[in-house]
Amino acid sequence: MIRFAITFVLAAAIPLGNAVAADATQLAAPTEFKVRPIGHVKKSEDRTLIVLDKKYQPGLLGLDGFSHVLVFWWFDKNDTPEGRSVLQVHPKGNPQNPLTGVFATRSPRRPNLIALTLCKVLDVKDNVVEIDKTDAFDGTPVLDIKPFLPGYDTAEDAKVPGWAKSN
Repeated sequence: MIRFAITFVLAAAIPLGNAVAADATQLAAPTEFKVRPIGHVKKSEDRTLIVLDKKYQPGLLGLDGFSHVLVFWWFDKNDTPEGRSVLQVHPKGNPQNPLTGVFATRSPRRPNLIALTLCKVLDVKDNVVEIDKTDAFDGTPVLDIKPFLPGYDTAEDAKVPGWAKSN
């Protein structure tokens, strides 16, 4: 497995009410964060697995009590300077959809290539979590796993634009 570190550079947050008045000189110096994959996605014809590095196996204790997990992963196949500079796309790659900012889409082209997928847990054994499916490719680096908590991970009165509604 190829190992790499992901470095995030983030500007300090400012209160939303002051966001319009703030300019670049008022923002704090960027902070750097290093994130390392905890494992990778492994796909075969009939199974989809999240294989964690053995040192993270103790972190899976109790995960088998949850039906679903949120899997954070890295869009490593899209990691190019050009891809990271894209800020507007046609959602779902469909030119019939309106040009939309990447932060209002699930596009793999974005400044930070963090992805999130809700997955059904089929089994947890040793350092492996078997899931029903994911849109991540085989070999994709996994950054984190969090249990899905009904009530916490839902939104009341959620709305979405027409292009985002299920067909």
